[in-house]
Amino acid sequence: MPLHKIKDFDPDYRTHFDDQDIIGYDLYAGKDKVGSVDDLLVDDIGKIRYLIINTGTWILGKKVLLPVGRSRIDYKAHRITAEGLTRSQAESLPQYDGTMPVDYDYEEQVRSVYRPTTALENSTPLDSATATMGYDRNTYSYDRDSDLYNLDDTNHQNLKLYQERLIANKTRAKTGEVAVGKHVETESAKVSVPIEKERVVIERTSPAGSVAVTPGDRAFQEGEVARVEVYEETPDIRKEAFVREEVSVRKEVDRDVVNAEETLRREELDVDTQGSPVVDKGTKPRRDSERV
Repeated sequence: MPLHKIKDFDPDYRTHFDDQDIIGYDLYAGKDKVGSVDDLLVDDIGKIRYLIINTGTWILGKKVLLPVGRSRIDYKAHRITAEGLTRSQAESLPQYDGTMPVDYDYEEQVRSVYRPTTALENSTPLDSATATMGYDRNTYSYDRDSDLYNLDDTNHQNLKLYQERLIANKTRAKTGEVAVGKHVETESAKVSVPIEKERVVIERTSPAGSVAVTPGDRAFQEGEVARVEVYEETPDIRKEAFVREEVSVRKEVDRDVVNAEETLRREELDVDTQGSPVVDKGTKPRRDSERV
């Protein structure tokens, strides 16, 4: 199975490690600093198989591979301890320069250094070594060397303590709607309009006494002697629309505060020691309510 540098395999690999990038961590063998982590090698499914180690001044200018199972990662101190790595082992490891592929034969050279010496004490060539182990390049799997490639719970714990907190949020939900319309109502109305009508009144009187007169030119003529025009008023009643009132429709927001109270749970770390071990319990992080 070909191996890849993690940056080539996934440029965004940090997002899968909770931003805890071990590249650049110092490397220790026991209490001595012997180098640093240059890069990681992963297989085709992205599983870490090796740490690329720069041995620095320990073995000047040499880079070697450390199987991930032989590392103990201390995220807090930003350091990695190479379990059981000795100077003689580092000197025996094949040089890693990044130009040659890390193939089966190369990995077997690396594995032969880290495996217990009793397994291969009588076999030096690679072919005889693989025959002793009962596998070859076609049948080998990393499960055969689980102590080299598996991250055990003892040396690679990343314990997380949880606590609950109240999250205050709001959701906007429709509670109804108001439709403003209009309808027509009818009623009977009465109105009184005084009108005038003209009429002709003809009055006839007899003069007192008999006085002789000289008749004029129109005396004793027949035909029309007077004309009077007669008028009367008729009611003009009609309906007229006018604005009775104006209506304005708008929304106003009424604000209120809703108080809630819940019981929150929080996990606290219990450290039970026996004897007189030295334990660095670290600094207890502040609670959310204590943060600025």
